[in-house]
Amino acid sequence: MNDVKRSQRRPVGQGGSTLIELMGVVVIAVAIIFILAAIAIPLYANVGHGARPAKAQADTRTLACAVRMYAAHMGTLPAHLGVLTTTAVNELNQSAGPFMASIPNPPPGGSPTWGVAYTYTSSTAGTFSITATGDGQTITRRGTPHRAAAGASPTWTLDPPYEGCAAP
Repeated sequence: MNDVKRSQRRPVGQGGSTLIELMGVVVIAVAIIFILAAIAIPLYANVGHGARPAKAQADTRTLACAVRMYAAHMGTLPAHLGVLTTTAVNELNQSAGPFMASIPNPPPGGSPTWGVAYTYTSSTAGTFSITATGDGQTITRRGTPHRAAAGASPTWTLDPPYEGCAAP
């Protein structure tokens, strides 16, 4: 009846798995990994999309603060952003600066891509704006002077407001 010899039988309590059973476990494990990846990849795909505008906002805020400090020291707005990286001497022969170590570049990438430099414009009325465009968004920081009294030096209001800008 039973042609298998006792020496060829498995001892009691030492049962094993067949190759088919092991392959089934591996297939289930791989399927679970793919399902988790299908959920996680779209969540992390847009992380850079939110980081680029945040960098542009932080950069324009920093540039606006540096422009404001330059204007408070010199009594006039800078002609271009490049002068923020040098020492400036005002009419009283007082030197200050540099107001920034270097001018930051807009964030790389995006669709459409961000420009190669921030756009700075100033007016004779003493207002300025710093702008960056990319990822279908435009980030603009504006500064407007307010004079407290005739002959007083201007104080500056940033739009949108930012309170982390220290006075020179």
